[in-house]
Amino acid sequence: MSAYQTIVVGTDGSETSLKAVDRAGEIARAGKGAKLVIVCAYVPSEPRDVDRAQDVLGDDAYQIVGSTPAEDTLRTAADRAKAAGALAIETIAVRGEPVKSLSAAARKHHADLLIVGNRGLNTLAGRILGSVPLAVTHRAECDVLIVHTT
Repeated sequence: MSAYQTIVVGTDGSETSLKAVDRAGEIARAGKGAKLVIVCAYVPSEPRDVDRAQDVLGDDAYQIVGSTPAEDTLRTAADRAKAAGALAIETIAVRGEPVKSLSAAARKHHADLLIVGNRGLNTLAGRILGSVPLAVTHRAECDVLIVHTT
């Protein structure tokens, strides 16, 4: 069904990004052995900074909280991908900004498909500051699937 052999998906631990992981797992399953690479980009944060961000950002705090425990995020994402049917899964925590990290991982692993969720795509902040899904489409050297997650 699918010609994709290597799929890269990004997650920050938010429920919306995990929906993209679910979809990536389904596509990997349909690819009968496609390799799924789950990437979590993070910037180390002090606990007090995370607490402060949660107070200020509210629903958008996933951007800070999701980046802090990258290994926990990746474990959860790998479990979700397995539940969706992916067999060959690799997880990578990358210190850095999401768009650059996802694009670099897709190149490094010779990805056929890069998957991200659509969070931030149609928000005012996304239009002013830029969104990960939109920026990824401009930088990727492979097919990009933006999963409707919001």
